[in-house]
Amino acid sequence: MTTTAEVVLNQLLEHRSIRKFRTDPVPEDVLLKAIEAGQQAATSSNIQAYCVIRIREQQRLGRLVELTGGQKKVAECGAFLTICGDTRRHRLIAARAGKPYISNLETFLLATIDASLFAQNLVIALEGMGWGTCYIGGLRNDLPGLLKELGTPEGVWPIFGLCIGRPDQDPEIRPRLDPAAVFFEESYPDDSTMLDRIDDYDVRMGDWYQRRGIDSPGWVSRIESHFRKPQRTESADAYRRAGADFG
Repeated sequence: MTTTAEVVLNQLLEHRSIRKFRTDPVPEDVLLKAIEAGQQAATSSNIQAYCVIRIREQQRLGRLVELTGGQKKVAECGAFLTICGDTRRHRLIAARAGKPYISNLETFLLATIDASLFAQNLVIALEGMGWGTCYIGGLRNDLPGLLKELGTPEGVWPIFGLCIGRPDQDPEIRPRLDPAAVFFEESYPDDSTMLDRIDDYDVRMGDWYQRRGIDSPGWVSRIESHFRKPQRTESADAYRRAGADFG
């Protein structure tokens, strides 16, 4: 007999990002049930500093495809959500009471962390009900354009998107670093040990890329390329204009 723990662990271990979806819309009751599950994620001091904006109008979804660098799945999946850090509620409470609302780096981090924990619970709930998901970091490619499109008020800032739908593919699970490269006793390992563990993973990822026909020698080369230059350099100013503060 399969235990609840085994079911949960197997679901987590079998996570894959789905990038091709069937056209089935996500039923309202399924989405709301998953949202409620997401809301049960941990939240610092119960501040619940997040919100979700669903975009359904096809013309707007088309603009989001452009803003995400041409990711057509944004418009083709069963539901597309924008996950946002949300400090608007807190600001309204303070304003109504005639009290100050002080924003700094910590409030930005709290909203970002809260929203991420919520989203991961949401994804687990959806996958448990048989739906596929894919986070869309490309939503931050053009934050000024995105903020204009969403029309969010001060204190609400989009962090990433989420595609949901019935999977139209069955991708192989992507290997992760060995637990020995992320779980340490008492202190962080020396650089030589860490590089050895990285190289072990690089071989496994190289094999995975080869099986999938991806032209990449491994994980290390991708990391070298990924951090070669600054990315999304307009993000900080765009988030400030949205009400975030990093002081």
